[in-house]
Amino acid sequence: MMEPRISIVTLGVDDLDRAVRFYQEMGLTRHRGITDGVAFFQMGGMILSLFPRADLAKDAGIENRPTGFAGIALAYNTRSDAEVDEVIAAAKAAGGRIVKKPERAFWGGYAGYFADTEGHLWEVAHNPGFPIDGEGRIALPQ
Repeated sequence: MMEPRISIVTLGVDDLDRAVRFYQEMGLTRHRGITDGVAFFQMGGMILSLFPRADLAKDAGIENRPTGFAGIALAYNTRSDAEVDEVIAAAKAAGGRIVKKPERAFWGGYAGYFADTEGHLWEVAHNPGFPIDGEGRIALPQ
């Protein structure tokens, strides 16, 4: 039986150095101990991993073929609308592409989307109904 958690999110990338630079410019700190062909970033209680796309496909035993929309978006929730704008601006300055400018969302919050340098989609959102504690952990409403 699985416990309700995600340990590591691994993004397959075509250019590891470029992807590492992007996430470092976004304020993340790369783990210095494990750097040979992979990059790890501690993100609260989980880890973001960057791994060469071809190697990731090989490890999983599947064909590495280009895709369009992968049907997945990572999400970064903020404590305010202003922080949404700040994160989106930081992504653009770091070389990311703004996919959707922040705006009022149908669910009552404020959100926008960017793609990192490898095209991975991130939603940046402020949802007042999903509280974030002092350690950065988000919770579903009661």
